Amino acid sequence: MTKIESGLIRRWLNGWTVARSLPEAEPVEPAGDGLRSQCGQPGREVEVVALRADEDPGSLARLAAAVAAARQTTWLTVPTLHPRRVEAVVGAAGLELLHRSEWFMTTDLAEHPRHAPATPYECEVRTEGPVTVVSLRSRSGEVAARGSIAVVGGDAIADRIETDPAHRRRGLGRAMMSALAEVAVSQGARTGLLIASEEGQHLYSSLGWHHKADVVIARGPVVPAIG
Repeated sequence: MTKIESGLIRRWLNGWTVARSLPEAEPVEPAGDGLRSQCGQPGREVEVVALRADEDPGSLARLAAAVAAARQTTWLTVPTLHPRRVEAVVGAAGLELLHRSEWFMTTDLAEHPRHAPATPYECEVRTEGPVTVVSLRSRSGEVAARGSIAVVGGDAIADRIETDPAHRRRGLGRAMMSALAEVAVSQGARTGLLIASEEGQHLYSSLGWHHKADVVIARGPVVPAIG
């Protein structure tokens, strides 16, 4: 494989916007280069996701130039099998590289391992429409771990998987992913999709998730520092 399929990226983005209750992403002109999502977060007002960075480096250069000229703080997210080449292109456009090693990952949910939370943690599941939030609570009732998953057709997109630092190394991440996968399968999902932080990559790999591409993230426009 020499590229990550644009259809897979679209499927992840569709679910990610649903998981975060964001408007549906819109095409970036010229059509086919990428998709734009209105995030509305401080320091991340807009997110542009590249669809064809590996098969057409020119499309990435166009997106990077558009982000550099944007009036709002915009993140450019690039799933790629050639991260060094992507970094060179976005750097040449004057964008700020966010130095985090993120992975685009997938899994067959039917084969996802099952792990129950250890005592004394209890699992709380709350579903609203296509989005399910799972919370693992300690005996005192505090949230020790939390994550969400959005089911769109046959896909389930996991998002915002977090474990409180005081409760790490107790298997809560495995229990969380197990609960999310079980919910997704019960709703008809077959394929799990996510973008993994550097901290989460070992966990997901140990649960059978597969690395499909690296993810390079850059930000613009860069505002010069006032000396």
